[in-house]
Amino acid sequence: MSRQRLGQHFLADAGWREKIARAIRVSPHSAAPAKPSSPYCWIEIGAGHGEMTEHLVASGVPVYAIELDAALVSRLKSLEAKFPNLAIVPVDILQTDLSSLARERRIRIYGNLPYYITSPILHHFFRFAPQIDEIHVVIQMEVAFRLVARPGTRDYGYLSVLTQYYSSPAIVLKLPPGAFRPPPKVGSALVSMKLPGESARLAIKDSEAFLDFVKACFSQKRKTLVNNLRSLAEPETVRSALSLVKRKPDARAEQLSVVELAALYEVLVLAHNGKAG
Repeated sequence: MSRQRLGQHFLADAGWREKIARAIRVSPHSAAPAKPSSPYCWIEIGAGHGEMTEHLVASGVPVYAIELDAALVSRLKSLEAKFPNLAIVPVDILQTDLSSLARERRIRIYGNLPYYITSPILHHFFRFAPQIDEIHVVIQMEVAFRLVARPGTRDYGYLSVLTQYYSSPAIVLKLPPGAFRPPPKVGSALVSMKLPGESARLAIKDSEAFLDFVKACFSQKRKTLVNNLRSLAEPETVRSALSLVKRKPDARAEQLSVVELAALYEVLVLAHNGKAG
């Protein structure tokens, strides 16, 4: 039985499970993936009844299946006894040190994420970005559109910049409500993120400071950057910085790409403070 307070919608349709398994390359029918350059493991978020867990363990690498619901953990223990490469981890993902869990291995993540905490979970994943190669998540369609949105579109915002700074995201599958039990009220999507993203070529030393700057840029989405950044710099200083990055003085954050926001950050914040990029 699903517990609505945990946002549980179990992937009940075997056909859709197989499609996901093929997409993330853990099905016998997947195109053969390139041989990894170093040892890796799978970390599954919200293992549920083990709907996708058996697909993951079939890869032969260590699988750490995280599940917070105690009733579900007891069921998952039978799978743990069956598969020597599976470990059930009964913890809250937001309190979990993924690096310690994986030890020295590279990380691949799969999760059917509760809709109401998708953003905090993604933020948590990216704390461990240097050790993660891939993230594959089933999420609400509306959020999926935000992750892959391009500058100048309605869905482009802070979450788009965060995701694209750390990864290259793509919507791989669109899943109907009927694929789940109980069915959610909205459509879902499998989003695959390959790491690293834009951060690899931007070489920003303090990612947290940059993302705090981005939050300020998007603090009131319909306002111009001159208005949103008043707490950081005088309007004329912001206009001058926008000119240096080839943008009009009335530009809004939603019009700037990750690379352009990074350039604005370097001009407006780092240069102003006399710091190196």
